[in-house]
Amino acid sequence: MTRFLLLMTLAASAAMVFGADAPQAGMGQVLDRQLRSADHEIVGLAEAMPAEKYNFRPIDGEFRNVRTFSLQMTHIAAVLFEVSAAALGEKNPSDTGKDENGPASIDGKAAAVKYLKDAFAYAHKAALAVTSANAMDMVQSPFGSGKTPRIDLVTTLMWHSFDHYGQAVVYARMNGIVPPASRGQ
Repeated sequence: MTRFLLLMTLAASAAMVFGADAPQAGMGQVLDRQLRSADHEIVGLAEAMPAEKYNFRPIDGEFRNVRTFSLQMTHIAAVLFEVSAAALGEKNPSDTGKDENGPASIDGKAAAVKYLKDAFAYAHKAALAVTSANAMDMVQSPFGSGKTPRIDLVTTLMWHSFDHYGQAVVYARMNGIVPPASRGQ
């Protein structure tokens, strides 16, 4: 149901963005515009968090053993790479790492932000590759042995990224950082 609602939201957004007089955009451009929103907000938050706070994670209550802020960012990136590669029918160009947290060699803010930016660049390639002719093509899911429609994977790029963005926003606010998306113009 969640994926259906996301697809309907994407379609409604496209209808609002492209009025009757606007030239028709392809499905890939519409999906890419949605992904750009995630890219802008998540990379902005990653850049706003101070380097010394990248290993922060809440420790009280039910927060024990959750990902650090850095691992939230690299997890988003690892899944972007993994899902984009599947949607494109390519070999994943990144190491998914333990618990889909990306390569263990990523250390520090600069490396995490670079990995995140590289992942979004690859995800944009996957979004732009979707057409009305191939959106429903069945492709190998990276999450098991089954197949799934290409558009299902590409919409995962947005909802999964924003799921972890929401968690990372809480971490930022716990450290006195107002997310760039929440700051006044």
